[in-house]
Amino acid sequence: MKRLVLFALIAAAVAAFFAFDLHRYFTLDFFKAQQAAIDTYYRAHPIQTAAIYFAIYVVVTGLSLPGAAVMTLAGGAIFGLLWGTVLVSFASTIGATLAFLASRFLLRDWVQSKFGDKLKTFNDGVAKEGAFYLFALRLVPAFPFVAINLLMGLTPIRTWTYLWVSQLGMLAGTIVYVYAGTTLGEFRISIELLAAFTLLGVFPLIAKKTLEAIKSRKVYARWPRPVHFDRNLVVIGAGSAGLVAAYIAAAVKAKVTLVEKHRMGGDCLNTGCVPSKALIRTTKLLAQIRRAREFGIKSASVDFDFADVMERVQRIVKTIEPHDSVERYTSLGVECLQGEARITSPWTVEVNSSAGTQTLTTRAIVIAAGARPFVPPIPGIEEVGYVTSDTIWELRQLPRRLVVLGGGPIGSELAQCFARLGSQVTQVEMLPRIMIREDPEISDMVMQRFRQEGINVLVSHKAKSFRIENGEKILIAEHDGKDVRIPFDQLLCAVGRIANTTGYGLEELGIPVSRTRTVESNEFLQTIYPNIYACGDVAGPYQFTHTAAHQAWYAAVNALFGRFRRFRADYSVIPWATFTDPEVARVGLNETEAKEKNIPYEVTTYGLDDLDRAIADEEAHGVIKVLTAPGKDRILGATIAGEHAGDLIIEYIAAMRHGIGLNKILGTIHIYPTLAEANKYAAGVWKKAHAPQRLLRWVEKFHAWMRG
Repeated sequence: MKRLVLFALIAAAVAAFFAFDLHRYFTLDFFKAQQAAIDTYYRAHPIQTAAIYFAIYVVVTGLSLPGAAVMTLAGGAIFGLLWGTVLVSFASTIGATLAFLASRFLLRDWVQSKFGDKLKTFNDGVAKEGAFYLFALRLVPAFPFVAINLLMGLTPIRTWTYLWVSQLGMLAGTIVYVYAGTTLGEFRISIELLAAFTLLGVFPLIAKKTLEAIKSRKVYARWPRPVHFDRNLVVIGAGSAGLVAAYIAAAVKAKVTLVEKHRMGGDCLNTGCVPSKALIRTTKLLAQIRRAREFGIKSASVDFDFADVMERVQRIVKTIEPHDSVERYTSLGVECLQGEARITSPWTVEVNSSAGTQTLTTRAIVIAAGARPFVPPIPGIEEVGYVTSDTIWELRQLPRRLVVLGGGPIGSELAQCFARLGSQVTQVEMLPRIMIREDPEISDMVMQRFRQEGINVLVSHKAKSFRIENGEKILIAEHDGKDVRIPFDQLLCAVGRIANTTGYGLEELGIPVSRTRTVESNEFLQTIYPNIYACGDVAGPYQFTHTAAHQAWYAAVNALFGRFRRFRADYSVIPWATFTDPEVARVGLNETEAKEKNIPYEVTTYGLDDLDRAIADEEAHGVIKVLTAPGKDRILGATIAGEHAGDLIIEYIAAMRHGIGLNKILGTIHIYPTLAEANKYAAGVWKKAHAPQRLLRWVEKFHAWMRG
């Protein structure tokens, strides 16, 4: 009720302002016409005139009415530079704060509840450096005064901070405008007036550069800057992000050094994407052979040795290895050093290697240190021993009983692989379902397949402790308040990955780590030191090889050319896939997220069991699920569960990236018979649901009339 009353009062005041044509009193023409009378009154009643002017200014700015600029000029003409500046400075600040408070009271709760997810980055920035952001906005007169008042009211910035920063930030612009008013009061165009407005025009650039210089000076104060630099860029870590960053730097002829303490290619090549997909391919073949009767083959069998399978995985890694090798990157112009890097100042990196220690000086640094498997501190876990997604590739004997701790993508992929190889697999997940980031029916589809293949999927089971009893390894898990005993021979810990943020100098430089334990960086991927960037798993928020490469472009380009132009990292269309069987791929929103964020949507589904090619391939299972804006064909997100989902999702990624709707997908020729036709049929389902029924009824009547 209080909000409604305040809104009604403000609306009535604004309506009256325009209804009674009061804005005519806030024009230069009116001021010039009344100049003599106002001056006479001011000389007779100086304090009263100042009070009236001050009150009117506060009301105009507090109600966000037009006229503040004219009143500022008039203030200079009436009161002169000194008192005009004092009156305008305090009146504009008080009025701005009143508008700020009104916006906060009326709208902030509603806006944050509806758009909080989209505003999260901005809110976090304001909470941390709100005073700096506001000061920067106030220094630049190009940003509308009214818009800043109303928009900042929607943020978490404190009122007192808003008040004093606004007064300080607007002071320079106020002085320029008031000075211009003093000259206008004389009704002449002077060199000083032209200079004042010229200064106002270039002030945004001056203010921006000044703020950046002040901030840089503060953060670099305790570090001696080298007179010259040996390199343009040093990249720490030769995983996906580091390789791309170094490649880009070399491509634009920068002198770049890439430092890696383990193996080139990082996790993706050596322990992640490549070996896991090689293993998945082998185990998929085994699963298909077991389904021989479905393909019209009476019987088929296979003889294999687990050690041979794992050796094949290593052969695949070695085959791909040259793509990420020292030799290749050296030939591209990248200096590759094997050793342990430590950032010793914002411009120096110390590298310890078998050849000794050397110090590199560089204009910019890109941190691409990657991540490692997280092992939770569960009692007894060290005693029973475990493997992770990094070390499981060293196994050469198939575990008879394997416990997979974790129901995320890594745990799910490897659980299915080892079950197909013959292990008795028990997957333990503390949450109500595996693959929790997917919609419930999608994760349930995968879970049902797992159970059909003999995997014992235990959801809502929290691992409490590990122990060894009579030589047998036991996991004690809690479920529904009771302890469940799970015997096993080998434990795979796959509960997530944690960024590598220690051991290479972040602590000494004071570079902070975020709440998610990644290197804290801004939208340009800069740390608190503007010349030090972070990208890939170490920066988050996504831990995918393709997003690491995506971020690396921004980090490298900003590091090398940021003084001319910087690019904000774009996360608007991020896809990913889990390579289980059925495969699951996603881009944009799914239904679960849309509900959590209160985003309006329509959902369209198409079952792959209806697709000719899927039927022919004996893979007639799965679904395509597309979210669109209500009443429109604009795609908000898509999820595909089924054969080659990771390939099929590409069409939706391209559509979202380039603003293509379902109508365009429906109008695109798809080859028959292919799995990709499913995307067109999904678009057809949407089109049918949005068919113009009234028009169709008229068309039906028309055809009846044509038949006579």
